Amino acid sequence: MTPGWRNPAKDLVAIASAATTGFFASNTARSQLSYAAQAAIAALRAAGVSAAEVDGIIGSTSPTASEMQQALGIPVVTYFANPPIPFVNQLSAAVAAVHSGLCNVVLAYHASYRLPWNTSASLKDPFRRGGMTGGAGAAVPESVSGSVGYTAWASRYLHEYGGTREDLGLIAINGRSNAANNPAAALREPLTMPGYLDARMIRYPLCILDMDIAVDGADAFVITTAERARDMRLKPVLINAATLGMTSTSSEMQTPSLREHGQQVVVESLKARGDFWIDDCDIYFPYDGFSIIALNWIENAGFCGPGEAGEFLRQHWDSRTNRVLIDGRVPLNPHGGSLSEGASQGSGHIREAVHQLQGSAGDRQVAGAARAIVTAGGFFFNAQGALLRADG
Repeated sequence: MTPGWRNPAKDLVAIASAATTGFFASNTARSQLSYAAQAAIAALRAAGVSAAEVDGIIGSTSPTASEMQQALGIPVVTYFANPPIPFVNQLSAAVAAVHSGLCNVVLAYHASYRLPWNTSASLKDPFRRGGMTGGAGAAVPESVSGSVGYTAWASRYLHEYGGTREDLGLIAINGRSNAANNPAAALREPLTMPGYLDARMIRYPLCILDMDIAVDGADAFVITTAERARDMRLKPVLINAATLGMTSTSSEMQTPSLREHGQQVVVESLKARGDFWIDDCDIYFPYDGFSIIALNWIENAGFCGPGEAGEFLRQHWDSRTNRVLIDGRVPLNPHGGSLSEGASQGSGHIREAVHQLQGSAGDRQVAGAARAIVTAGGFFFNAQGALLRADG
């Protein structure tokens, strides 16, 4: 059955503001709720919106919407939800809620937090030991689930296409070079290819620099109708399309090949539902929770063919800045991505896209940025994407 590719909300819902607390690659002396509340207050103030104007709350599973409502003193909401990450899930829920009239102004948020499922260092903190797994519990060595699944498929990728670890390293180096200009990033020190190749191996072929870094911190957004956003303080960022993608074999062990999984569904959906694609975008945000995910997104988006991402990155490498600039102008993950800014499960990619399209990205600003593509999530059960464009 072929989907109908309807998109009645196209450009009618907008992100009015985005804010972050910044991210920290250590166990901080703060709660997850405190980070989410800090980011939310900053996003509301940036948009010029009071707590009383918010009638929808959408965030990841912790803190809950009810906890956020109490913490911020939001009087009444008519819609709330806590869908699973990555963050395009929250973005899509906000589009649906606003466009349908279930609510008018959504406060969307995601708080990253160092917990046992993403770093053993959290076990040193008694307040973190019993933390939620987030659906990402540790897998036993002989398993092909969770993070182990990406090491298995990274091996398959290198074997099938004759790639090298250097192909993966280019993703990590690009992110680190971009993060140097991002004060919110957890890791900003320079990274070279020898440094990447010497990094501690976790499970071949992925080393510690191929895996997103666990952080404390949060992002938040104000999302409303495009019409209402135009009356707020900042330039609206229109949501041209948003989608989730999954196939019938949506598990690490059952996915049949690198050419048949959720990413292909997302790409087909965005191209059918949206008004622009890679030839017209100014910034591209391939998700890099694992470096192998980003290589696959680049290929599936159509920048190059299967197995050609490493060579594509080399062809578009800017030696002066030690990063990728497609055709000398289009950066990849200018905030540093999950590998260097921190593991924000897609909220950082969306936030950076908003700031770029609003012209508020500081030293990272892409001149004339008007259209951004975000392809978030991985291969299996959480591939997602969004097309965002500046209003006007």
